[in-house]
Amino acid sequence: MNSNFMVKVEDAKLPDIQKALQNAGIKVRSIIEVYKEGEKKEEAK
Repeated sequence: MNSNFMVKVEDAKLPDIQKALQNAGIKVRSIIEVYKEGEKKEEAK
């Protein structure tokens, strides 16, 4: 069965995600970065 999932992560890079999934016995067909949020900057008041 093929399934698609969207995963949101903090402090991880694409190869780290792929390796973690493969180590868990999950066959990864592809990983696509859809959106990357920038770092939140606090405004000085």
